[in-house]
Amino acid sequence: MGRRGERAGSFIGVGRGTVKAQYIRAMDALNNACLFVAGCCLVVITLIVPYGVFTRYVLNSAASWPEPMAILLMIVLSFLSAVVCYREYLHIGVGVLPALLAEPAKSVLGWFLEACMLLTNMFMLIWGIRLVEATWYQSIAEFPIVSAGMAYLPIPVGGALTMLFVIERLLTQKFFSEPEPETVSQISTE
Repeated sequence: MGRRGERAGSFIGVGRGTVKAQYIRAMDALNNACLFVAGCCLVVITLIVPYGVFTRYVLNSAASWPEPMAILLMIVLSFLSAVVCYREYLHIGVGVLPALLAEPAKSVLGWFLEACMLLTNMFMLIWGIRLVEATWYQSIAEFPIVSAGMAYLPIPVGGALTMLFVIERLLTQKFFSEPEPETVSQISTE
């Protein structure tokens, strides 16, 4: 058989691989971008908070912007980190039930859980967009050029990104995989 019939359920080959393989590569790039932006937020927070402390306690002239900026960056950091943790299987999950189930029931449970994730993130996307629209023209006192809607933008963006990763998980059907060793700290918590 040719490329098209290698296995049941495979996608039609296009270009340098299947559509499924191209989607997974795109999700790899998106995951790395989320990780990079979250890391940049963490670095900026780490730099501006001590600056705020320095201006307040050493110069006796507190800067008004470091704390609210750190809060806005923490929102972005939180949502993007949650997206990365979901994709890399680092989120909190109870593995007792899947471990006890045989394969047909285990796959059904995986599909059900991912459908719930899809619905939850669709809710975040739809209602997050509505929240952003409703607050778009309200300014933040410390940052007049930043609207409250911009501060809420990570909610629908996080929902949309997680939906893309849920679709990837449905395509690969790796519902209960363990995290990659390089993503987990080697320090024992026992």
